[in-house]
Amino acid sequence: MPPSAPSDDRPLRLAYLSYRSKPTVGGQGIYTRHLTKALVDLGHEVEVFSGQPYPVLDERIVLHELPSLDIFNDHYPGRFPAYWEIKTLPDLVEVLQFSTGTFSEPLAFSHRAYRALAERRTDFDVVHDNQCLGYGILAVDRLLPTLVTLHHPITVDRRLEMDVAPTWRKRLSTHRWYSFVKMQARVARRMPRIVVVSENSIDDIANDMGVDRNRMRLVHVGVDPELFRPLPGVERIPGRLITTASADVELKGLRFLLEAMAKLRTERDVSLTVIGRAKKGGRSADLIERLGLADVIEFVTGVPDERIVELYAQSELAVVPSLYEGFSLPAVEAMGTGTPLIATSGGALPEVTGTDGETVLRCEPGEVDSLAAALRRGLNDPDLRARLGAAGRERVTRLYTWRQTAKNTVGQYREVLALRQERQARAARDEADG
Repeated sequence: MPPSAPSDDRPLRLAYLSYRSKPTVGGQGIYTRHLTKALVDLGHEVEVFSGQPYPVLDERIVLHELPSLDIFNDHYPGRFPAYWEIKTLPDLVEVLQFSTGTFSEPLAFSHRAYRALAERRTDFDVVHDNQCLGYGILAVDRLLPTLVTLHHPITVDRRLEMDVAPTWRKRLSTHRWYSFVKMQARVARRMPRIVVVSENSIDDIANDMGVDRNRMRLVHVGVDPELFRPLPGVERIPGRLITTASADVELKGLRFLLEAMAKLRTERDVSLTVIGRAKKGGRSADLIERLGLADVIEFVTGVPDERIVELYAQSELAVVPSLYEGFSLPAVEAMGTGTPLIATSGGALPEVTGTDGETVLRCEPGEVDSLAAALRRGLNDPDLRARLGAAGRERVTRLYTWRQTAKNTVGQYREVLALRQERQARAARDEADG
């Protein structure tokens, strides 16, 4: 039997699941690293179970590696595993689903996580799944009270990728790739509690995935204001912009920023730092070459947070050109450094970044002229940049810190434990009455 639920103030023993956790780029890895550290800072015990790429964690946190077949690694993405690599049933599940053209990591990881936790069900009070939502998570929930974080519905990513697919064959392959979204929706509808990072995401998850709003709770993502802070000793480089983007992910809107930069280069000197990995031969690389921007764009990846803070400090404007965001960690990190922010109105960005002209300069998603106008507005007015930077910093330190995220998440853990106790009590009464 699972252990009895702890009292409201006793530290919790947490098993945290993340099917992939890129440490320096990618929201899941950043969320994993900072949330688990903040939970330990509050006095809770945390063990992380993750597939590749593995997260960077606080030294107090134990990492259990649950290796996938690493089909979608950075060096050979989409490789087909050799037969001798298939050693377990989850391995077989992963390669068979991949053979149909579907992203196979979430389903396979969920079965690996269930196997790992089945042997240790008395060691934990609660399980936290970070947006895996494979069918195995339903089995995990039968073992132990389980909570899921769902940052935003992947249905949005699928819709945007389908819209830009150039051929019917590409649309068909994109649809197959994202077919795991149906599984995630089915699992999400059956979970007792879903933590969601914005009101906008609550609406989209309810509409796109059919999850009952009564099962969802809002817990904002955070930032470490002591790390992401202004660096007064670092001079900003005139015309320098900074953004965080996966190069060829349509959702992130990098191509619209590149086209806006090309317009601005006819008027002034501008340059761009992209926190992310360049994809050789990809759509963004082709566009950079076609627009003649190669000499003014730098991609930076694999660097520590301290270096990212320095890059923000060197930039006159931070830009979030996304078509959609469920929250946007890059937005609050930029604001935390006091770097004036330009952001679209896509998804939760207005909710997160505040009022146009006060804490952010707003533009329309997917509209190059609107983005170029916002960039021009910010670059032309140093006093406006100073006001935006200071107000953005104040907003973040007041609303979005990892410590507050952890406290609110713990409140949801305790609610999940109470729900499990109520369910067990009802079952015991029914058995006695029967």
